[in-house]
Amino acid sequence: MAHVITLNAGSSSIKFALFEDHAVEPAALAIGLAEIDGAARHIKVRDAVGTITHEERWESRADVGFHTDTLQRVLAWRRTAFPHAQVIAAGHRVVHGGPTMSAPAIVTDEVLAYLRTLVPLAPLHQPHSIAGILAARDAWPHVQQVACFDTAFHRGQPFVADTFAIPRHFYDEGVRRYGFHGLSYEYVSQKLQRIAPHHAAGRVVVAHLGNGASMCAIRDGLSVASTMGFTALDGLPMGTRCGQLDPGVVLYLMQERGMSADHVADMLYRQSGLKGLSGLSHDMRELEAAGTAEANQAIEYFISRIRRELGGFAAVLKGLDAMVFCGGIGENSWHVRERVLEGMEWIGVELDRTANRAGADIISTERSRVRVFVIRTNEEAMIARHTIEVQRAAI
Repeated sequence: MAHVITLNAGSSSIKFALFEDHAVEPAALAIGLAEIDGAARHIKVRDAVGTITHEERWESRADVGFHTDTLQRVLAWRRTAFPHAQVIAAGHRVVHGGPTMSAPAIVTDEVLAYLRTLVPLAPLHQPHSIAGILAARDAWPHVQQVACFDTAFHRGQPFVADTFAIPRHFYDEGVRRYGFHGLSYEYVSQKLQRIAPHHAAGRVVVAHLGNGASMCAIRDGLSVASTMGFTALDGLPMGTRCGQLDPGVVLYLMQERGMSADHVADMLYRQSGLKGLSGLSHDMRELEAAGTAEANQAIEYFISRIRRELGGFAAVLKGLDAMVFCGGIGENSWHVRERVLEGMEWIGVELDRTANRAGADIISTERSRVRVFVIRTNEEAMIARHTIEVQRAAI
């Protein structure tokens, strides 16, 4: 039985998982998280039901980078825990694939060089994705690396959803709306096709709400519009990212307040969103528990933007057949879901408050014309699926 490892590399953490190739869907055997913890590095691995099966902590080494050091540890763990696993490939989440990468790809030197040119478009994520790929190639030289792109799901959007109203040559040069969270949207769309094929074939809005947040309008399983744009800053407010912003604000901050481009970028990516508005935290759970005026205002703004985008996507799709909540907030905050859907009968949504507060999979009433689902997304499973498909095609 063939196996694949999935990797989602950040600056100070790596999510990883070992999957076994099954006929219907890859099965997760183990899911792990490696991260920097003060002066140490730490790995924790759980099995498919959440039981901790492996944990280790060791001192950081200045002479060995986090990604290289960690992946050597992951390799050692895999050899001990699953000595008979036949790992045929490693699948990587890569946030940005630019205008040309519309499907997963085997990582070659040419692909890596292209991914480096996209770093300015996703500065918080792209460098770490590349570092993870390079470390995996060094740790596992005989294992094929496959890049799976968060932007690929949106590459078929119509021109009006793909462009900005700036001089046309910028579009031809790659300045366009890319959309993100595509691996999550793809997984949710395929899950919806299995559990509710009639609704999946219609007009669907998916709200991926978490520390990173966005929404996507989907028709017959295909992305037709997304709230995120050229970078992962646009659209909804997020944990620390600003979301939709008048570009004149950036001009004002630079021209009148004397802020540098780096200072503005740090503010918009790391100091804004829920954290900036509340002055407290990027974590919705902390804001809901805090009860301060600023925390409540941050939540209100977050909800207001979701409702605004939902109405806009209903217009884009010319009506709705289904809506899906996913992501850490979408899956776990009944309060946010309830507030988003209050008064949405005009587009056909009738909320079942009891089902919503109980955490049910379907939170609309039987009378509701629009069916509302809560689906737990699984980007790692989507990466594993893509990686296996690429491998099969290459044989």
